[in-house]
Amino acid sequence: MDGRPIPCSILKNKGMGIQLSFQLLVAIIMAVLVITTFSMSRGITETLKLVEKQPQKRSLSSCNFYSGKWVFDNQSRPLYNGTNCSFMDDGMACQKYGRKNLHYLYWKWQPNDCDLPRFNATAMLEKLRNKRVVYVGDSLNRNQWVSMVCILESQIPNHLKYVHYNGSLVTFKAIGYNATIDFYWAPLLVESNCDNPSYHRVEERIVRVNIEKHARIWKDADVLVFNSYLWWRLNLKVLWGSFESADAKYEHLGMLRTYELGLQTWADWLDTHVNRTKTRVFFVSLAPTHNRAEDWGKANGQNCYNETEPISNAEYWGSESDPEMMSLVEVAIKKLKEKSGLKVDLLNITQLSEYRKEAHSSIYRKHWDPLTKEQLANSSSYADCIHWCLPGVPDIWNHFLYVYLLYL
Repeated sequence: MDGRPIPCSILKNKGMGIQLSFQLLVAIIMAVLVITTFSMSRGITETLKLVEKQPQKRSLSSCNFYSGKWVFDNQSRPLYNGTNCSFMDDGMACQKYGRKNLHYLYWKWQPNDCDLPRFNATAMLEKLRNKRVVYVGDSLNRNQWVSMVCILESQIPNHLKYVHYNGSLVTFKAIGYNATIDFYWAPLLVESNCDNPSYHRVEERIVRVNIEKHARIWKDADVLVFNSYLWWRLNLKVLWGSFESADAKYEHLGMLRTYELGLQTWADWLDTHVNRTKTRVFFVSLAPTHNRAEDWGKANGQNCYNETEPISNAEYWGSESDPEMMSLVEVAIKKLKEKSGLKVDLLNITQLSEYRKEAHSSIYRKHWDPLTKEQLANSSSYADCIHWCLPGVPDIWNHFLYVYLLYL
C-alpha cells in the first residue's frame, strides 16, 4: 500500500497458500464426483433391481396359472421328503404304505404364460409371521393342509413346532414365527349332520343353511382357504329349523339348488364379517376323482389303481367333475365382488388335477377297516381315487397360494 516491494518470502508463502487452496478445491470436487458417481451407480443398481422385479410381478398378474402342462422334473421336485414329514397323514403316506413306483413325485406344473417363482418355505413362514391361516372344508382341504404343513415344517426345529387336535379343529403352530395354520372340518361349510370329524358317515345327509356355528372358529383369520364339493354330490335334505327342534321341517331341493343356498350363506357371512384390510380369502375349486377308467379309455370297472402316468390329452375332463357346480362358485364370488368389493381368489385347480390319474392314494394308505377277502382279491375295489399321495398334486395347489400371498 505504501509502494514498498513485497518480500519474496511473503510471495512464496502466498503462492503456496494459493496452491494448497487449489489442491483442496480439486480434492473436494473429486470427492463430490466420487460420491455422486457412487450414488448414481447405487441408484441405477436399485432401479435395475426394481425393473427386474416389476416385469415378474406384471407377468404373474397377467398369467393364467391354470393353463399349462405337467413336466417331469426330478431336480426341483418333490418340495419335501414325505417320509420325514413329522405330521404326515397315514391316508396320504403312499411311500410308507408300500408304493414302489415313485414317478408321481417328480411332476412339476408348468403354466403356458409364465414361470412360477420357486416355493421358498422360509419366505412363506416370514409372510405368515404373527398370522393365522385356516383351511376350511372337507378331507381334500385337509389333504392340502397336510401338504402345506409338510412343506413348511422341514424348515423349523422340532422344539419350535407342534400340532394340536381339538375336535373339528387341527392346529399347526410354528412357534418362532408365531404363525398358525389350522384345518377346520366343515365338509359342507354350513351346518350338517356330517360335522363330527370322527363320525360323519351317515346314510342320509342333511344340511342346515346356517354357518355361524362354524364361522366363529375362523372369524379372526388372516388367510381363509375354503373348499366344498364332493359332499354335495348326493340329493341332500335341507333342514329348516334346528337339529334339536321337534317341529323342524325337511325339504328336498335338488343338488344344485342346495349347493347354491350353501354358497349364498357362505358369501353372506363373508360380506358381513370379513375385515377387508386384513383377511385374504381363497376358494379351491373341485378336486377331481378318477373312479371311472373308461373316462380315459380303459375298461369299465377299473379306476386309478395301478396307474403310473398322467393323462396326456389336454382336453380331458372326467365325468365326475360337474361344471355347473363350478359355475355356481364363480357366480357367488363374482356377486361378492360386485356387491361389496370383497375379493375372493379362486384357485382353479380342477383341470390340471384332472390329468393326474396316477397320483391318488389308491391302495397305498392305512385302511381304517379290515379288508375283506373279496377286496383283497380285487385291489381296485378298495383303491382310494379321491385323495392324493403326498408329496404330490396338492403341493401345486399350495404353490398357487404361495404366489398369491407373496406376489399378488
